[in-house]
Amino acid sequence: MSRTIPILVARLIFAAVFLMATSFKFIDPQSTASYIAAAGFPFPLFLTWVAAFFELALALAFLTGVLFSEASLLAGLYVVFLAFAFHGPSHWNGNQAEFGFFVDHFTFLAGLLFAAVHGPGETLVARVRPFARLR
Repeated sequence: MSRTIPILVARLIFAAVFLMATSFKFIDPQSTASYIAAAGFPFPLFLTWVAAFFELALALAFLTGVLFSEASLLAGLYVVFLAFAFHGPSHWNGNQAEFGFFVDHFTFLAGLLFAAVHGPGETLVARVRPFARLR
């Protein structure tokens, strides 16, 4: 029981972060698209929707435990991409806070890698094997 509560809290934190990010995109997709366009990416509105549904899928994986380790690894790659794309070295000139935002992504990555290795725990985990027939 001593491991169960911290694991569930960690899963809820991961899910909450991605649900908040998703909600911003669903509530005001144009704002996110503008941010994406300002970073120099093409098709910003399309990428906004791709990110929104990807983040929603990640949140669901963290909440249910389905494909948890895989979702943790994908989320880690996504977080590193976001760090470099939106807070990387080209953003540090004249704004020290951007360096802090950049570093924070790697703290999040560390938690995601730990989660990927150790899994979702034994409590409140959907016992679904979506790719079992493919093996």
